[in-house]
Amino acid sequence: MSKVETPVVVTLPDGAQKELQAGETAADLAKSISEGLYRNCVGALINDEIKDLHTPLHTGDKVKLLTAKDEESLELLRHSTAHVMAEAVQSVFPEARIAIGPTIKDGFYYDFEIPEHTLSIEDLEKIEAKMKEIAKENQQIVRFDIPDVDKQLDEFRKDGEKFKAELLEEHRDHNPTLYLMKDKDGKVIWNDLCAGPHLPSTKHIKAFKLLKVSGSYWRGDENRENLQRIYATAWWSKQDLDDHLTRLEEAEKRDHRKLSKQLDLFSVHEEVGPGLIFWHPNLATVRDTIEDFWRKEHRKRGYQFVYTPHVASEDLYKISGHLENYAENMYAPMDIDEHPYRCKPMNCPGHIMIYKTKLRSYRDLPLRYAELGTVYRYERSGVLHGMLRVRGFTQDDSHIFCTPEQLKGEIDGILDLIDTLMTTFGYTYKCYLSTRPEKYLGTDEEWELATSGLEDAMKDRGIDYEIDEGGGVFYAPKIDVKLFDAIGREWQGPTIQVDLNLPRRFDVSYIGEDGEKHRAIMIHRAVLGSMERFVGGLIEHYAGAFPLWLAPTQVLVLPISDRHQEFASKVHQQLRDNDIRAHIDNRSETVNYRIREGQMQQIPYMVVIGDKEEAEGKVAIRHRRDGQAGILSVDELLAKLKSEIDSKEQ
Repeated sequence: MSKVETPVVVTLPDGAQKELQAGETAADLAKSISEGLYRNCVGALINDEIKDLHTPLHTGDKVKLLTAKDEESLELLRHSTAHVMAEAVQSVFPEARIAIGPTIKDGFYYDFEIPEHTLSIEDLEKIEAKMKEIAKENQQIVRFDIPDVDKQLDEFRKDGEKFKAELLEEHRDHNPTLYLMKDKDGKVIWNDLCAGPHLPSTKHIKAFKLLKVSGSYWRGDENRENLQRIYATAWWSKQDLDDHLTRLEEAEKRDHRKLSKQLDLFSVHEEVGPGLIFWHPNLATVRDTIEDFWRKEHRKRGYQFVYTPHVASEDLYKISGHLENYAENMYAPMDIDEHPYRCKPMNCPGHIMIYKTKLRSYRDLPLRYAELGTVYRYERSGVLHGMLRVRGFTQDDSHIFCTPEQLKGEIDGILDLIDTLMTTFGYTYKCYLSTRPEKYLGTDEEWELATSGLEDAMKDRGIDYEIDEGGGVFYAPKIDVKLFDAIGREWQGPTIQVDLNLPRRFDVSYIGEDGEKHRAIMIHRAVLGSMERFVGGLIEHYAGAFPLWLAPTQVLVLPISDRHQEFASKVHQQLRDNDIRAHIDNRSETVNYRIREGQMQQIPYMVVIGDKEEAEGKVAIRHRRDGQAGILSVDELLAKLKSEIDSKEQ
């Protein structure tokens, strides 16, 4: 008597249940719903994991069938396109050996070792052409469980695929799989060691672009093989691809490193070392203006400013745990009086030292210490990037010491400060609540207090936020704020952490109303983050055209000829006497030439002075974007400028 197999029952996103035969797949589910869905389906989200369309389903599975309309499907598209690119590279360069090819934000990359050949732009064009051929061939992408790891290792080694062999050896006990590319007759054309998931075939791959080549190392190890990395992007439609390429072009125009050369903003010097920024006068002026604004807003909110040393004994970082948990990011010790000292990687231990100089009462709290403190952290040279990833930087750091009853109010105050600063700079933002990870310090009660304090403050302010489950650091839950710039890119923004670790390590306490000793709560927060990264991001956000209140030079005074220089000098001095950052360009070049240069330098306003203006005691105004802006008296000009500066117009 034959065995009757129990049907499989799965749940769809709308809550409906669907019955299938044992062994049937996501593809079978799609076909059972409609032929149209089956034709357009590219994969499935099974129990919140992206899977191949031919993954067998089991009773209790929650299944969302994916088409090109679903954001999750881009992962399948890009992962599969990466394999098509690798197949194309080995077709064009048979001697190439493949390493890894993960998806990244908006695209993917793949690493290759190609002996005695450096990839060029022309090579990328050839590879792209081959990829289009592969896509049109509608090659099937088939998952294959490796039955004999040792046999497969021998094949990889015979073919010279040393990187695949190394990875397979590492994952031999993890049910390793190959993905096979098959032609219409079922013949295997190419394969790669991969866990998937992938599209069912290459026919879905239509809109992609190879972007650039860079160097890399196998496993990121500078002592291992040199590889060549191809970066690429893939989208479901040509329109989406074109839109993305347009965004990349706009981002390229805004690159803060390029704008720095045009606007004379900052430099990095090989003689000094990578990742160490020299702020030129123009950008130093921007920073100084931001810092003045920052201090003013902090004073309003009861912060006290402190300064702490740039170096400290290793003993301090043993207590804080940095030496134990963060040593690889700290600079090597220096010997002072036969004792090891370190450049500070964080400002928090220094602020604790100030707190602990006297016995604190609950009446003293909250204490809000703020410091524009310069710290030093080792970043690998391969990840350094202009001002955005550096080795020495100044944090707008603050640490608040408070009682449990004060926690929610202090977080609310920080959120208010964040909103004021971010909206002033023209950013929109989104908040994330990062909760307790699997490994953590402290008690469940402490974590509940800290997390609810963060969450309740956001709820009371009506802030939309997402939960990043388990995304907190081991010692604290936190609020992470992501900024969105003028072209919609996401930047790392402010962060708020309720620390459960350092107060315990340093015995940070106060005397309560009951006369007993209690442990203080410590809040870490940075609003701008690092001045280097924040200002580098601002350069790109504004495309170098800083608003008037931030502009290094706010007004350029342009006498038309030598006979206008005396009046122009008086106007120039009057502007400077009123705290307007003005510069006079009295070179013998034509006024049109000097105007063009002023616009290239992104100076907000230019005032032109000729016979008519001098006779009337007025100036002709030009705006960098709008051109002619009328003729005003100097007093009227000053009133206009001060109004725009005070309101911090964008």
